[in-house]
Amino acid sequence: MKKKYFKSLLLTTGLIIGLSASIHLDAYAATHTVVKGDSLYKISMAYNTSVSNLMVANNLKSYDLNVGQVINIPDVKYTVRAGDTLYKISKRYNVLLFDLRQANNIWTDYIYVGQVLDIPLQADVKEEKTMNASTPIVDYTAEELDLLARLIMAETETQPYEAKVAVGSVVVNRVKSGLFAPTIKGVINQNINGYYQFTPVENGWIKRPANEECIKAAKEALSGVDTTNGALFYYDDSSTNQWILSKPVAVQYGRMIYAY
Repeated sequence: MKKKYFKSLLLTTGLIIGLSASIHLDAYAATHTVVKGDSLYKISMAYNTSVSNLMVANNLKSYDLNVGQVINIPDVKYTVRAGDTLYKISKRYNVLLFDLRQANNIWTDYIYVGQVLDIPLQADVKEEKTMNASTPIVDYTAEELDLLARLIMAETETQPYEAKVAVGSVVVNRVKSGLFAPTIKGVINQNINGYYQFTPVENGWIKRPANEECIKAAKEALSGVDTTNGALFYYDDSSTNQWILSKPVAVQYGRMIYAY
């Protein structure tokens, strides 16, 4: 009798856990009643979450807590499935890719099936702009869209999709920075002190037509999607150039490394 009860209890508990893990941002793992000496940091450590997630889940505007206050403990997690990437998961939950990386301390594109990721809550999610000709993140022409797609094709043909968007992001970031040419075409063809900024321009690979995936990546970058969080440079993992290797790394996708 006890054995059957225990088995039933396990099944019921497993069902409850499974359901709570599948619920989106309204799911809470538990509640915590504040006692003297508590702080958001102590509570976050006790429940394996973050101060930021506690503040968002409880709509807190300050770090101050009152004895007896009930704090909701958020439980927003995702188990990696075949075909997933961090970028796809960030889009699914409408969170910033950088915040997803930061929440899980993952700074490469490597994740594995069965890995459990924390999904960061955001009080004011910055929606990434979709492609809209009337509100581009930078001005560009059809020729420049094609040029950017061809650069992406030349640099990242065999690399993951995030790497493709990231090359476009670097070009857009340069246009916006004021440190390089003020147009997409100008940035891509820029020659500084006798050196082209992008190898495909110099060796002619940029003349190859882009495929649909690279065109899509170019459109995403031009619409404001930045999978690099502001990077201005990129290189592959075979580089031995000490100047570029000395720059702070923003993120890595496949063999491509993006830096500030």
